[in-house]
Amino acid sequence: MLNRPASKPNDLNAFWMPFTANRQFKQAPRMFVSAKDMHYTTDDGREVLDATSGLWCVNAGHCRPKITEAIQRQAAELDYAPAFQMGHPIAFEFASKLAAIAPQGMDHVFYTNSGSESVETALKIALAYHRAKGDGSRFRLIGRERGYHGVNFGGISVGGIVANRKMFGTLLTGVDHLPHTHLPEHNSFTRGEPETGEDLADALERIVTLHDASTIAAVIVEPVAGSTGVLIPPKGYLKRLRNICDKHGILLIFDEVITGFGRLGTPFAADYFDVIPDIMTTAKGVTNGVIPMGAVFVKKEIHDAFMKGPEHLIEFFHGYTYSGNPIACAAGIATLETYQEEGLLTRGAELAHYWEDALHSLKDARHVIDIRNIGLVGAIELEPMAGQPTKRAFTAFLKAFEEGVLIRTTGDIIALSPPLIVEHEQIDRIVDCIRSVLAEID
Repeated sequence: MLNRPASKPNDLNAFWMPFTANRQFKQAPRMFVSAKDMHYTTDDGREVLDATSGLWCVNAGHCRPKITEAIQRQAAELDYAPAFQMGHPIAFEFASKLAAIAPQGMDHVFYTNSGSESVETALKIALAYHRAKGDGSRFRLIGRERGYHGVNFGGISVGGIVANRKMFGTLLTGVDHLPHTHLPEHNSFTRGEPETGEDLADALERIVTLHDASTIAAVIVEPVAGSTGVLIPPKGYLKRLRNICDKHGILLIFDEVITGFGRLGTPFAADYFDVIPDIMTTAKGVTNGVIPMGAVFVKKEIHDAFMKGPEHLIEFFHGYTYSGNPIACAAGIATLETYQEEGLLTRGAELAHYWEDALHSLKDARHVIDIRNIGLVGAIELEPMAGQPTKRAFTAFLKAFEEGVLIRTTGDIIALSPPLIVEHEQIDRIVDCIRSVLAEID
């Protein structure tokens, strides 16, 4: 029988940590051993305020009783059931509940286990959909510069973060990229959606001219680009992109892995911007980050295009061993109930102005060159250290952790996304901590 690990493991060597400076971490480990609501507890007994919802995922806060109890019950009743040619009731129940809160017309759900898998699934659905309609010449996929769509080969191909792409050789062919929407010369210190940049969507027309619309299957964008540093779409940009896709018969995919489930003060970013995509990827907040799960939403006409031919044949050759895992579905249902009982899918709208004012109070803080915000998401961009990109923000991350606040950095940008249960005084604590640590950094 395996013993429970000690709070201070005696060997850090075996675990190759993801997206981590492994050597630096293992010289001075930062360990969490428990969590509750808005706080983590470290192995030395300190409370750390979570300003990042774990990793953009713990939207309802940590260790919520309803979710914990649902997992315990389900594990004791039905731990696993295959989703290939078999089913279990809770998977269908959860899908119906997800479809009920989805943007209008997105009434079918395909389960995955992560945001990366959701993206791969969405891209494959898009390609297969056109082929199912007899339009197999549409094979191109259009992403966007500075986009993040997970770390599988499809995701890094349509993604546009250089460090995630450069080491992995030949990626998917037939991929092109829209320009990103970050225009600091016009939109610095914008509150909410920038005024300038709607016409950046017209770059899709240029790509259509280059490749011809008959070869393009889908465009995939994050409504708000999170992992690259909170890049907020200019006013009208997403609607313009939707109109161009409609004009040319191109599917529009929204990657809502970060923006889904209340992050902008609406259930989904599609609701916030009043733009309904054809396919929508989710993960993270779908189970409050408790158990790995993702869900891809599709419009009825896309789903129905596959439901042809002999009924005994598989319609779509895709899926995962853990698609619709019973325990993940139980966690997901309890998560939705927690969101709904506490009004968390819209609470971000109530807090957005306070959050905005608090973040922008840092405009005069040391090293700050831009601040961006929307819903309960924010970014504080720092002037890089000469010859040492990313070091200033990473130093701020380390100092904030020492002061009891968990922030996230990407490049020289501090990205913030607290759980939706955050209170005003905790917002103040986050901002005061950032001001304090920036004052200490050269």
